[in-house]
Amino acid sequence: MSETTIQRGPAGRLIDRIGGGVLQVVLILVALFWLVPTLGLLVVSLRRETDNNSSGWWTLFAKPAQLTLENYGNLIASGFSASFWNTVLITVPATLLVIGIAATAAYAFAWIEFPGRDALFLVVIALLVVPVQIALIPIAKMYGALGIFGSVAGVVLFHVAFGLPFAIFLLRNFFAGIPRELLEASRMDGAPEWRIFVTVVFPLAKPAIASLGIFQFLWVWNDLLVALVYADTENQPMTKALQSQMRQFGTNVDILAPGAFLSLIIPLVLFFAFQRYFVQGLLAGSVK
Repeated sequence: MSETTIQRGPAGRLIDRIGGGVLQVVLILVALFWLVPTLGLLVVSLRRETDNNSSGWWTLFAKPAQLTLENYGNLIASGFSASFWNTVLITVPATLLVIGIAATAAYAFAWIEFPGRDALFLVVIALLVVPVQIALIPIAKMYGALGIFGSVAGVVLFHVAFGLPFAIFLLRNFFAGIPRELLEASRMDGAPEWRIFVTVVFPLAKPAIASLGIFQFLWVWNDLLVALVYADTENQPMTKALQSQMRQFGTNVDILAPGAFLSLIIPLVLFFAFQRYFVQGLLAGSVK
């Protein structure tokens, strides 16, 4: 049988001609270009307000003595540190609860037979199309009746409720790709379902769970709408604190710039720390 010649497209032939080294250089330059706004925000946060008003941030390279931590001192003095910890207290529980509940529910939908399983999963899929805005007023009334309106717990519960449908849908599809033989072998050895989930399914699903955790973390960390509705001034996260600063002090750059950079750098570090899981997630369902 003769070999079949694979015709490569124009893009493939172009890559072969350019060479991998040149392509990598181009990609690095593109990445650096996209990081320029982040660098500019960092420089602005380290310059005094008078310097920022008189010249652009790029003049720092000619006058490096402009760098100072004075703005971050003003940020802490303004009470922004409380908003930072409120953001942590909202984001971390909302992320961990979504991962824990969604992982167990997805395992049940994928590998445990029970009456109404498919119908219940269709309900979960239907919840994906429910917009957040439609639930703001009804849940606010319910929170008022329960006495948790304006609290951190109320914000966390809202994020968990609206994060679960997508999380269950994502992890269920990943779990369904795990070979049935692995689970059947564990059942034949007498392992209960919780042990199969912990020792077999969970290790294989780490890339998908890590990716879900990053998405959920970023969504909650950067949220403004839910915080505006459900968080009072005492429990407000950083996004609401920055928004209030913009409303009251439109040109208060010495507070806004360091606050915005602090709000940006944590998700950025988290993404770069766990970006390898996105690559591993491309092999979802494959088992050696």
